[in-house]
Amino acid sequence: MTDYAVVEGEDPDVLSRNLISAGQLLASATVFFFLAFFFAYFYLRSVNNAGMWKPKHVDASVTWGTIVMACIVLSAMLVRFGRMDQAAGRREQFRVKALAALVLGLVALGVQAAAWTQQSFGPTDGGYASVYFGWTAFLWLFVLLTMFWLETTVATSWRYRNEPMGAARVPPGHASGDPDRAAHDIRNPVDLNRAEIAALSFYWTFLAGIAVVTWIVLYLI
Repeated sequence: MTDYAVVEGEDPDVLSRNLISAGQLLASATVFFFLAFFFAYFYLRSVNNAGMWKPKHVDASVTWGTIVMACIVLSAMLVRFGRMDQAAGRREQFRVKALAALVLGLVALGVQAAAWTQQSFGPTDGGYASVYFGWTAFLWLFVLLTMFWLETTVATSWRYRNEPMGAARVPPGHASGDPDRAAHDIRNPVDLNRAEIAALSFYWTFLAGIAVVTWIVLYLI
């Protein structure tokens, strides 16, 4: 049995700061993850064993790559503009922009999946091909997980769309999924949506920057 007497009613600012810090830490971990592909690209290119770095038939489509990158960047921009709307109290405008950002992110995933099927080479066709498929595959996975984060954030905002910010009108335990809770562990859980949007916007913008670097390295250099 849960001892509801220990429920603290914690100030939402505490967890808000934790959420924003978590987004920054996640970005730090992500950059180290993709740094491995960045290093592999230039290392294997410089070594070029047996001239197999990039055979003549290995040529990734710039058009496909540009569409993917553009969709990700536009999605990140919409989330950032939506965050400004949320901060200004325009929550409906935030949900519209966030939903459009979610669609663009899903389009980027679909286009990248289609691009893999249209390439004239496979992951075993030289160093570049291996780096290309590994790099884009993990970027695809990171974008997918970020879109899940965005979807849950929009869903939370929509679920509590009629709740005023700064007022604890949400039934105790409702936001945590515990119908038996007699009091809030977070004084007003709806307030945390703003911090989650801030953390998401920061990370999604950061990941969009990685997408731009990916596009430059894999398609332009």
